[in-house]
Amino acid sequence: MQFADTFKNPHLKSLIAFTLGSLNVFSFAPYYFYPISFITLILFFSFNKEYSKKLSFFYGLGFFISGIHWIYIALNTYGNMHPIGAAISTLGLCIFLALFYIPLGFKNSSFFSLFLVASFFTLAEWLRSFIFTGFPWLSLGYSQVPNGAFVGYLPILGIHGVTFFIVLTTLMIHHLISTSKKNIKIILILFILIIFIFGIFAHNKKWTEPIGKPFSISLIQGNVDQSLKWDQKYFSQTLSNYSNLINDAQGDLVVLPETTIPVTFNRLPETFKNRLIDNRQKFILGTIRHEDNSYLNSGVFISNEYTQFYDKRHLVPFGEFIPLRFIFNVVYEKWLNIPFNDLKRGDKHQQLFEALGNKIALNICYEDVFGDEIIEALPDATVLINISNDAWYGRSNAASQHLQISQARAIETGRMMLRATNTGATAIISNNGKIIDSLPHFQRGILEGNAQGFKGSTPYSKHGSKFIILICIIILMYELLVNRRFGFNREQKNSKMHD
Repeated sequence: MQFADTFKNPHLKSLIAFTLGSLNVFSFAPYYFYPISFITLILFFSFNKEYSKKLSFFYGLGFFISGIHWIYIALNTYGNMHPIGAAISTLGLCIFLALFYIPLGFKNSSFFSLFLVASFFTLAEWLRSFIFTGFPWLSLGYSQVPNGAFVGYLPILGIHGVTFFIVLTTLMIHHLISTSKKNIKIILILFILIIFIFGIFAHNKKWTEPIGKPFSISLIQGNVDQSLKWDQKYFSQTLSNYSNLINDAQGDLVVLPETTIPVTFNRLPETFKNRLIDNRQKFILGTIRHEDNSYLNSGVFISNEYTQFYDKRHLVPFGEFIPLRFIFNVVYEKWLNIPFNDLKRGDKHQQLFEALGNKIALNICYEDVFGDEIIEALPDATVLINISNDAWYGRSNAASQHLQISQARAIETGRMMLRATNTGATAIISNNGKIIDSLPHFQRGILEGNAQGFKGSTPYSKHGSKFIILICIIILMYELLVNRRFGFNREQKNSKMHD
């Protein structure tokens, strides 16, 4: 008896699909229960025997409501949007993202169709990473970071490659369980073993090697409440807190979070600037920069030798810039109160920071979600640094999910990732994605440690997502050509994988 045979009510079936999707979030940070993604997908494929696109949508909807409900906190608690408006906006985003899960409902009754469904879904995830500037948060591949079965594919194919193999393998396991045909079972077992064994082998491969000497770092976590951050009544207190933390920092390189001090850089007190310039240490801090009647979200490198800026180039839609202004501008004027919500993008090509014998590629907050953009600084960059402020999302899972994303970037590039955040997660991440040390969330402090530059390239850092996307497109083109030649009833002429 099939799993779904006991559930005939369509509303109940939608609820079950929704629940399975909701459970999938436990594969991700802060839970890191990697098998859940495999379990929920196998159950879903067994349950969705009619290949329903509707059930696929509800699986995705459950996943995103469970995974990114913290958007509501940013809109309501800190953006002062009315609760109803914030709830509708959050639900609307989840509904939109759930549409990208519809490919899981494509027919998968033949061996080749398993690859076809995996390709469709991978391409959908890839499209999600850049449509409307992209929101690839909680891409399925992150469920295996940093120690999951398929994490070895990250430095080869990137996060979309991991996604492809998760879907393909779960489909194969589903069909292995459901079929009684011995020859089909043997083929499926062989493919599954090959995928797992190669993933394990690749995980043990060292793609990059250390360069130069280690250097000491101080990552500062200011723990400034988001509701007070831009309140000028608390400016002096914020400045004093950071000044004290800087005085206690021991590292040769001191890194402070995104928008460290709640004023533009040109209005930063000269005494504070001079304190940084006159110091033997080197500093990186986040700031808002005013230039040519525009504002930029920037990171500034400060030493007694020179000052250099990096301007954030991938802005958060609706948070840092207003897409379709003629439609959405009224939202910001009447319903939202987000400071600096219409920033200017930084240039695509910007000079790396150079310090302590290393070339540092800085990325600001949301930018490290885009792996194909991070690798543009390679192989020149020897160290990656992320400065963030995830206080917008309160005590939700958002900061932990963001940390997991940074871990993925470290594995993909074979570089250490150093994170300095306002409220967490401030962490030192090794070049293989392991967290060497971190600070507790919502605690003011300094994370002292050592960092090491790395040289060399992973296959992914050379080619990005091009290879896995090309594979998926070839599979789809093959299907199209076959269907054009033999008609859309090809699967009826071939032997079925199900009895």
